Amino acid sequence: MTDAQATATDAASLAPYIQHTAIDAGLTRDDIVAHCEEAARYGFNAAMIPASWTRLASEVLKGTGIAVASALDFPTVGVMTSEGKAAEARAIAAAGGGQIDMGVQIGWLRSGMEKEFHDDIAGVVAAGVPVKVMLELPLLTPAERERAVELAMDAGAAYLKNASSGAVEVADPDSVAYLAARVREGVKVKASGGIKTREQARALLEAGASLLGTSSGVAIVSGGESSGAY
Repeated sequence: MTDAQATATDAASLAPYIQHTAIDAGLTRDDIVAHCEEAARYGFNAAMIPASWTRLASEVLKGTGIAVASALDFPTVGVMTSEGKAAEARAIAAAGGGQIDMGVQIGWLRSGMEKEFHDDIAGVVAAGVPVKVMLELPLLTPAERERAVELAMDAGAAYLKNASSGAVEVADPDSVAYLAARVREGVKVKASGGIKTREQARALLEAGASLLGTSSGVAIVSGGESSGAY
């Protein structure tokens, strides 16, 4: 095997860990179809799309083995009511969404409203699909981080995420390792935020991430130039 073949094989091996993300405003039906087809073509773990397109994405990806993932209370995090989140989560699941990434009420946690913080997450978990909780670690004190991790797991989170996007934190191996050292059995770590290169992807997986959320997945696995925003 040549060096070039070895590099190509290694890059392709990253695809099953990547959640292919397209959540920009103004995406059209054709954009969503193309995005889902791209996810299937490259063998990504999931197509992450706006919740309003969940049913379409589920139809396009049916039978491919590629999951449909949606986000709620995002990209502006912590503005939805808990009741609204729970209802949206049920709607996503009913439309065929297999995973949900959710923003959380960091302000409640920082105000000492731990029950409310916990119940906000639990209401989304009750929809019955795996939930990935965006913990916004850079915005928290060390003590708040510890409580956020524990409360999210108590509420039933399937994955803990370092942050919602690169605007909060470019995915940092140290943040991933922090979460990986604290997750309980059955809970995993997803890294997100400004993941644009193979080197970043590998470092985050080595630090303990099980999934990577990025809009630069195609560039990462194909060696092209990244233009992704997330």
